[in-house]
Amino acid sequence: MAQYFPTNPIAFEGPDSTNPLAFKVYDAGAPVEGRTMKDHLRFGAAYWHCMRNPLSDPFGAGTAITPWDDGSDSLGNALKRVEVFFEFLEKIDIDYYCFHDRDVSPERATIQETWADFDRVAALLKEKQQATGKKLLWGTACLFTHPRYAQGGATSPELGVFTYAAAQVKKALEVTHELGGEGYTFWGGREGYSTLLNTDMKREREHLACLLHMAVDHKKKIGFTGQFYIEPKPQEPTTHQYDSDAAACLNFLREFGLMEHFKLNLETNHATLAGHTMIHEVRTAREAGALGSIDANQGTANCGWDTDEFPTDLYLTAGVMLEVLEMGGFTTGGLNFDAKRRRDSFEPLDLFHAHIAGMDAFAHGLKVAAAIRKDGRIAEFVKARYASWNSELGERIEAGKTSLSELHAIATKSEPPVLKSGRQEVLDGILNQYLRNTH
Repeated sequence: MAQYFPTNPIAFEGPDSTNPLAFKVYDAGAPVEGRTMKDHLRFGAAYWHCMRNPLSDPFGAGTAITPWDDGSDSLGNALKRVEVFFEFLEKIDIDYYCFHDRDVSPERATIQETWADFDRVAALLKEKQQATGKKLLWGTACLFTHPRYAQGGATSPELGVFTYAAAQVKKALEVTHELGGEGYTFWGGREGYSTLLNTDMKREREHLACLLHMAVDHKKKIGFTGQFYIEPKPQEPTTHQYDSDAAACLNFLREFGLMEHFKLNLETNHATLAGHTMIHEVRTAREAGALGSIDANQGTANCGWDTDEFPTDLYLTAGVMLEVLEMGGFTTGGLNFDAKRRRDSFEPLDLFHAHIAGMDAFAHGLKVAAAIRKDGRIAEFVKARYASWNSELGERIEAGKTSLSELHAIATKSEPPVLKSGRQEVLDGILNQYLRNTH
């Protein structure tokens, strides 16, 4: 079989290595808090960016060099991409991957023809998984690219579009189940509005909930035990998307009785567009018991677009991994590189450079997070900051066993409260200490 990536499998060479095709920090078998790095990080590669992203932008055609791809929508071309993708997974030492149905298999004139080709590609994906030990982190249906979804899929004003979207979700869910997927993600790329002047928002949100409930029912029917995820994003391509951020998604799930069936798949660049830090989004989900998986990328803060850059910010990766370790680590989720090379990084080898940079950044973040937890100063400071709430009165307030009248009476007999410093700069310094000294 042809080899499309002229490189040996990527190995760990340590922090002093200058080899661009080697890991400097990511040592797959190295122990961190009782688990290997590989088990903690559960890296995944995004089929859509690795195999299907031409690296185009609104001002120019694609630059990506893909010698394995003849540019056609043929089944043969789709099958060849699978072979190339698994060569990449093996050489980069990534165990998981994610896909949309239309990434791996083309749209045809009829739904029957589309499903037939999808089955052919799925059969090859399964064969390659069995041969290599690679696994599907999660699958999903692309309900945003085709013109039929210009006004939404589950939230379309046209019943026929909703029906088609439901059929597509059913098929994608069944293929994910067949491939042993550990999860299934719903991303509402166009589930929102461009203007409220032509939108029945209440009805659209209810229709979205209808589709999700049907998916839950079908999951049970086929015996799929993977985790369902919703992925928040505030805007772009729509003016407003109903899954705008973690808090909005959690509110939606509670409102429509879906909370027990879903967790969140959070993406860093989406947090940026929502006006939040990724740490805020991860903390929000974790504290609700709903942090499921992460799309590992980053954006440019002053660019109002989803730039999907590979993650290289060590403050970001350390903060994310602190939250992941705090929840006890991933179970069905992981770190999926929903990230694309920059437009001028167009050679096939740049796929390796980009993933190596991201994997090393998260490995470093993992080590920093573990070191901070072992040090304990930040956790102890936070604990001490809220120590007054451990009093009898504080415990009764938190248990809902006091009243405004009682607290009024206590306040009138008490000395004015005195605040203590929040010591933000001290805590920043502790974080910086471990960012500098962790290798």
